[in-house]
Formats: sequence, structure tokens, C-alpha cells
Amino acid sequence: MSFHILKSVHDSLINATNTIRSSQFIKDKDSDYMISNGSVFKLGFFSPVNSTNRYLGIWYTNISAFTVVWVANRQKPLNDSSGVLTISEDGNLVVLNGQKEILWSSNVNNSFANSSAQLLDLGNLVLKENTTGTILWESFNHPSHTLLPEMKLSTNKRTGEKVQLTSWNSPSDPSIGSFTGGIYRKSLTQVFIWKDGRPYFRSGPWDGHQFIGSQSYPPFHDMVSIVQNQDGTTYLVSSFLFHSSHFVLTTQGNTEGRYWDSEKEDWKAVWKAINSVCDVYGTCGAFGSYNSMSSPICSCLEGITEKYRLKLQRAKSMLKRSKICNHK
Repeated sequence: MSFHILKSVHDSLINATNTIRSSQFIKDKDSDYMISNGSVFKLGFFSPVNSTNRYLGIWYTNISAFTVVWVANRQKPLNDSSGVLTISEDGNLVVLNGQKEILWSSNVNNSFANSSAQLLDLGNLVLKENTTGTILWESFNHPSHTLLPEMKLSTNKRTGEKVQLTSWNSPSDPSIGSFTGGIYRKSLTQVFIWKDGRPYFRSGPWDGHQFIGSQSYPPFHDMVSIVQNQDGTTYLVSSFLFHSSHFVLTTQGNTEGRYWDSEKEDWKAVWKAINSVCDVYGTCGAFGSYNSMSSPICSCLEGITEKYRLKLQRAKSMLKRSKICNHK
């Protein structure tokens, strides 16, 4: 699949900028990248650890540990340095390979030719119409595995539309992995992590201040809130006070709250959704209880028969015998 690009002899951006327009593009080279106005985030092409594939992504600028927070062409990597980011004739952001094939697009149907893209200090890449400033598309509505401050996860009961996190396949492969994280609202609002579409973790219901089912609720829980709109959309809003913090859905299916420790020059996890096998959804079955000090770790509630089977204990990565509890 190919298309025509608006070009001129001065198209390529040689120096850093926070905005590109339809006559400009960013190539896969060190001198071509977008950088937010306050130099918080950078957008350009990169290769993950132990990989030669090339991706367009967003990462922190002033943090020594290279940390990617968003990836565009995660399902279609480049195998060389021919990649280009530009704005197509219909106003969409696109990533092209050397054959001018589209590897990724913002895919806005009602786009405008007179558009530009800007990287904000929040880490949000926005595509907007130049005359009115109307935002046509933004990366915050299409996240990868990281929830940044002021980002929103959402679900709409009426339309079924969702904004969710999706894990990487591995540290070397940012393609969509097995885990998805987001909010679920039926009668009550909860946070879920799903593994291959099945529940893997749930927070318990939101009581207006916190998720009451989480045994290790984040110490910065006042920086997370739930908002419900009249159109049927429920949002989980991340409102950290500082940029160098985030939630991340890991390749192992855990969600971690992290902040940058400038003294140790490393990310510090101050909260994890899953701290033991007990936190994994349905570890002991629907009618069992968990006790890490017992052997086996699962026991059945009164009136429930015991059904034994070998179950893989994820926390210890080895087979052990556990009780799985069911109705009589």
C-alpha cells in the first residue's frame, strides 16, 4: 500500500522541533526527532534492547535509563533505517518504509490537509487542524503499555469503546502481548488486568475514594480518580504531580506504579498490583480462600468439596499441589 506525500527540497527536519507540518518529515537518523517544548519527551526511531528492528516511539529525554512510553508501529517493525514519519495528503500521521508503504497511520477518517503534529511535555503526541486548533487525534487515546500523568483509561457501556493499556510481548518486542489493563464497569467500577481476554487481576470496586478490594493500594492513590460522564463513559484519570512517574503494564502481566529515583538513577516501583499468587484472579477457585502460610495454600469454604489437581504456581514457577474449590 502506498500513497503520495507532499514534498519539497527543504522537507527533512535537521534540527529538533516539537512540531511538524505536512511539508516536513522525520527520518530515522540521530539528527531528526521531535522534542517537547520543555525537553521532557522525545519522539524518534529506536530499537529495543537485543533487537535490530526499528520503531517510532516516545521516550523520556532527561532520564538516563532509556524508557519508551509509547510505540506507533508496534505491530509492523522496520528491518532497516529507511523509516519516515510524515503527514500524508489527507492530513494523517503516517510511518513509511523505504518503499513508501504505510506501516502505521493515525487513521483519522475526517482529517484535514492543513494539519500539524506536536509533541507535548505530557508525552502526548497530538494531530491538530491548523486553522481552528481542533485536535483530530492524540496518542493518549491510543496508549501502549504506559499510563502517564493526565492520561485516561476509559470504557463506554453504550458504545463499547475502550481505552486500555496493552503489554509488550517482551522487552525486545513491543508488539501487543498477552495482557490488557483497563477499567470495567457493570454495576460498579473496577480495574482489571486480562490475560488473553480472561480476568487475571481485579482491584475490587471503587468506593468514591479508592478501590476497596486491593490489599496494597498505591500510596499515591489520591493521584488516581474515577470520573463518569453523561454520555456513558467512565474514566480512570492519572493525575500525578510530577512528570517522571507512571504506571506500566509489564510483560508478565503486573501493573506497577513507578517514579524516577534521581539519586540511584533508576525507576523505583512504589506499588504493584500483584505481589503474590494470592492477588492473581481465581487462584483458589470461586469458593476458596488463600493463606500463604498454609500448605497447600488454598483451603475451601465451609460446605464446599475439594477437588485436587496440579496447578502451575506462577509465583514460584514450578508445579505444586493446590486445592481448587468447587460446589458440592
